[in-house]
Amino acid sequence: MRPQDILEALRQQPFRPFRIHLSNGNMLDVRHPEMVMVGRSTVVIFYPASDEPSLFDRYETVALLHINRLEPLTPPAQPIAP
Repeated sequence: MRPQDILEALRQQPFRPFRIHLSNGNMLDVRHPEMVMVGRSTVVIFYPASDEPSLFDRYETVALLHINRLEPLTPPAQPIAP
């Protein structure tokens, strides 16, 4: 995958969360554009701390070569009012 493909998904207005599918079968969810850094050959995804969302607990670095596709995450279904 090209860096521009990831950047395009991150720059959508309004932002739409998406899932990254990797060549090893793993999937990574991107829920906020601020939690991703795109490089020439890698993407770094940060995961917010549960007790302090403005900090991160962990991160993953993924080679762009291992990204198969991006999939939009659908919003949760809204309950139907009686």
